[in-house]
Amino acid sequence: MSKVIQAHDLKFKPFIEAAAIAEAVQKMGSALKVEYQDKNPLFICVLNGAFVFAADLLRACDFPCEVAFVRLASYQGSSSTGKVTTIFGLDVPLKNRHVIVVEDIVDSGLTLSHFLKELTALQPASLKLAVLLIKPEALQVDIRPEYFGFEIPNEFVVGYGLDYDGLCRNLPAIYIKTDEN
Repeated sequence: MSKVIQAHDLKFKPFIEAAAIAEAVQKMGSALKVEYQDKNPLFICVLNGAFVFAADLLRACDFPCEVAFVRLASYQGSSSTGKVTTIFGLDVPLKNRHVIVVEDIVDSGLTLSHFLKELTALQPASLKLAVLLIKPEALQVDIRPEYFGFEIPNEFVVGYGLDYDGLCRNLPAIYIKTDEN
């Protein structure tokens, strides 16, 4: 995992290896089991970026659970537009359900904050977050995931579901933007 890769006009270097990601996901799965093994929670995967993480996380959760998908958009290229758009939403009732939102990355937190308000209005029994990456320096709202893999600097990353204008989602590790060759 030592080579620099290029996507469109940007270069990325290795940042978090696949083995470290797998270990973090397993730990989250074990922690979720302690809290939810008898509650049949509903995992809501935020597409597109969280699909790889959600698939691995659900496989690490060896207890009854369900999954639903929602697609929100707030990014164009490598930066947030500041506007949250729901491309498609939920078709599952949430009232009195234990809900875990699965997100790939939290940077400003604005998209997730907007979505959590919508979900809270649907009266779930509980609402928690499972996030692979969080950028504490970039947070603009008070978002504190109950389950998360890694705190990272406020830099642009790709891989393991995260993309740059459609590229790099298929990489098994996380890469960080670089100016290196």
